[in-house]
Amino acid sequence: MSETLKKSLGTPLLTLYGIGIMVGAGIYVLVGHAAGAAGIWAPVAFLVAGLIAVPSALSYAALSAAIPEAAGDSAYVEKGLRQHWLAMLVGWINIAAGVVGGAAVLRGGVGYLQALLAVPPAAAIIGLGVALTLLAVFGVVESLTFAALLTLVEVAGLLMVGWAGAVAVPTEGWSEALASGPPPLALAGLVAATVFAFFAFLGFDDLVNMAEEARDPVRSMPRAILVALLVTALLYALVTLAALRAVPVEALGASERPLALVWETTGRSSLFLSAIAVAAALNGVLAQIVMAARVLFGLGRRAPSLTIFHRAHPRFGTPVLATLLAGAATIAAALALPVSTLAEYTTLALLAVFIIVNAALIGLHRQRRALPFAVPAYMPWLGIAGAGALLVAHIAETLP
Repeated sequence: MSETLKKSLGTPLLTLYGIGIMVGAGIYVLVGHAAGAAGIWAPVAFLVAGLIAVPSALSYAALSAAIPEAAGDSAYVEKGLRQHWLAMLVGWINIAAGVVGGAAVLRGGVGYLQALLAVPPAAAIIGLGVALTLLAVFGVVESLTFAALLTLVEVAGLLMVGWAGAVAVPTEGWSEALASGPPPLALAGLVAATVFAFFAFLGFDDLVNMAEEARDPVRSMPRAILVALLVTALLYALVTLAALRAVPVEALGASERPLALVWETTGRSSLFLSAIAVAAALNGVLAQIVMAARVLFGLGRRAPSLTIFHRAHPRFGTPVLATLLAGAATIAAALALPVSTLAEYTTLALLAVFIIVNAALIGLHRQRRALPFAVPAYMPWLGIAGAGALLVAHIAETLP
């Protein structure tokens, strides 16, 4: 067994991996939630959320280029803040988020699959989970190539929905907005929609855990992170705009299938969207298993008790034991745990991790460490402000 991962990833695969994480199955309901909260202003919420994500994305880009390690967040905290316990805590939060997030997506994907095939949910969860885990073991290039193909299917489906909304007969509300201007902006609704929308961009923080396997992380990681963020923001904004043009706001906000409503304006069956949602779910589960395994591999470098996980297969170049554990935990969580509730808490924890990682970049700046991809000194402070504001807003929304 080796203690190094195979450096085989280039910018295209890394970029598609990042897009695939962010443009997941959640878009099939998130558009409706955003429209219900902000109405016709929902596309603005996605653009605002994307702008809020930019400072943190730049911080992650700078850190991943300077410290290209698996368990990236933990490495940044260790070297920027010099707090070993905090670095380990951040790593375990990321592993928990990956397992719970993967389990939630796996369960949701099986729900979409049942709209196409009559399969027992438990058998489908186990079968798909085992297949994706074995693929992740087999090789990182193979895993990310498969994920890239699924990402292209997802993007094609979203572009088809966007086309359907663009050619549909516009709703009365849309026509009135064009004729006399949009309704007054409700700030509370826009803030709520922006919080929803920001969660669509969680993914570039997962991408940095692949930096150790990048052939040229200094060049590839910043490009992959920033291009993935830009493409995702534009996709979400354009699809939301098309949905608002084709379907009344009230119907979008009340539906768990808002994009299906858009497609049905063409008079054709929306069943294919279930197939695309399954592809999106498979992509999301695979991405989370791969990410959680890399974090566990990286923690094995830092903690003697976890050294057993800091091993890569000599032929596959993947952390086999870490991957098998991440896959098994994901399957078990999908079968047994209240993943929707847990996902809420892990999302809050990830916002706290964003704050800590931005603080780590501030620490590196204070150490006067030269970074190969430099960002202005104020950028991590903006990242802390944005993540902190969203954390407070999200907590305020969940309080009774």
